[in-house]
Amino acid sequence: MKAFKNFHPVSLAVYFLSVLTVLMFTKNPVLQAEALVGAALFLGALQGVGTLLSDAPFYLALFAMTALTNPLFSHNGVTPLFFMNGNPVTLEALLYGVSLAATVIGALILCRCFCDVMTSDKILYLAMAASPKFSLVLSMALRFIPMLVKRFHRVERAQRTMGLYSGKSVSDRVKFHVRVFLSMIPWTLENAMETSASMRARGYGKYIKRAEKIKNGKNVKNVKCEKKKRTNFSLFKFTPRDAALIFVCLLSFGISLLGEAFFSVGFEYYPRLGALRLTAWSAAVYAVFGAVTFMPFLIEVKEALVWKYCVSKI
Repeated sequence: MKAFKNFHPVSLAVYFLSVLTVLMFTKNPVLQAEALVGAALFLGALQGVGTLLSDAPFYLALFAMTALTNPLFSHNGVTPLFFMNGNPVTLEALLYGVSLAATVIGALILCRCFCDVMTSDKILYLAMAASPKFSLVLSMALRFIPMLVKRFHRVERAQRTMGLYSGKSVSDRVKFHVRVFLSMIPWTLENAMETSASMRARGYGKYIKRAEKIKNGKNVKNVKCEKKKRTNFSLFKFTPRDAALIFVCLLSFGISLLGEAFFSVGFEYYPRLGALRLTAWSAAVYAVFGAVTFMPFLIEVKEALVWKYCVSKI
């Protein structure tokens, strides 16, 4: 079950933007660790622990490559560990590479969670609020791409059945795919023209004329026409829990910005390592941001437990 996916698209977009923004611009290792672990747990809840474990070698290799590459090119810092070709490899550069790797891996995992949660209809809903025309073009493109691929495979199988370009050489395969692709162009243009004609026949982009009778004594023949824009249908409903999610995300984002601005949670790697300050303000920042990052995972766990409990009562 994907309970977090049922939130409104606006609240989901605010959540991912707030967490990604803090992760990308902070240097505090505590905030980075919270975002990384929370995103990993969320991805495991969405796609299963097996998927997360199967992708772990890639993330570990990318983490090691990013962490070890930085000290080879950046020699800043006052704590040299050893010298390579006369250049110092410093502790500060190594730890900064680890911080950069945590940021990159956390952002990649969050983007995977975003792609799993934010489906195409939700993205179109958000784009429609900003630009209806762009949303229309995007929706048509998202619709035509799978249709084009399906049509391409259908024509390819038909021509292979007829024995056309059955050779195995590179030139034969190139000719075969070029011929199939050229047959797709007229079909795509014809389909676009039919869609355009259908939309024009249904009055897309025009105003709705609303007629109202004006009573003037016994005379009701006068009619007043008012132009009104067409409305858009949507299945998404904004609920109080969506408002609560947006409020919590904005609160966490604001507290994190204030913490970075007043150096309560600020952290520096160059020229020497800074110190993690444990104050009341920094503890509040860690607690609020940690609650936001772990919230999707906790929601998924809670819904899974409720589902298992309901199944056990059947």
